[in-house]
Amino acid sequence: MDRQKILIVEDDTDINHLLHRILMQDGYDTIQAFSGTEAKLLLRLEAPDLILLDLMLPGMSGEELIVTVREEMGLDLPILVLSAKAGLETKVAALKNGADDYLTKPFEPQEVLARVYAALRRYKIEAGKTEKETAFYTYKKLNLHPDSRKAEISGQELPLTMHEYDILYLLIKDPEKVYSRENLYEQVWKGGYYGEDNTVNVHVSNLRRKLSAADPEEEYIRTVWGIGFKMA
Repeated sequence: MDRQKILIVEDDTDINHLLHRILMQDGYDTIQAFSGTEAKLLLRLEAPDLILLDLMLPGMSGEELIVTVREEMGLDLPILVLSAKAGLETKVAALKNGADDYLTKPFEPQEVLARVYAALRRYKIEAGKTEKETAFYTYKKLNLHPDSRKAEISGQELPLTMHEYDILYLLIKDPEKVYSRENLYEQVWKGGYYGEDNTVNVHVSNLRRKLSAADPEEEYIRTVWGIGFKMA
């Protein structure tokens, strides 16, 4: 079986080598980058399965790299941020721009490994799903194609991340159902819910922004105050 490949983007040599060592010991292959610019080049050459990303990097910052990966390169592989920046606004911005998880430094190696494993497991499950019962779902001008995991409005494909697509898929399958934040977290992130309202809110907000950009005249997701979200 092929070993999964992790791109480590960290300019601190000691931390980069530590991450390389613990990941290799846990059965992964690694690619080491020490700047955002180097990471962008390696992404094109190496096709990693996950990015472990610091934010404070020389050249292209981690924040800029997230946007580049999602919008310019169109990649939806998991991005796990590992940064000394602990402010709420920084975390929200990173998740909003396309990061899948955020862990602050200093970190425990076992927690990093657990989060890497969980992110790769979720990605594998979602990427391997086949939806045979319905060819596609339609809501207003939105078409959702489960077989290809694509969403389109008036023929324009939406650049959704894995989690954004999964949220939209749950909502459109049952447009009248109201999903609580706990429901969404447990079904999309495939884990126990420990009050991660902010994670869900950020992804729903980002999803709304992309839907609105493609169709400014329609509302697609409605907030049911005190409960959760449903199709509008």
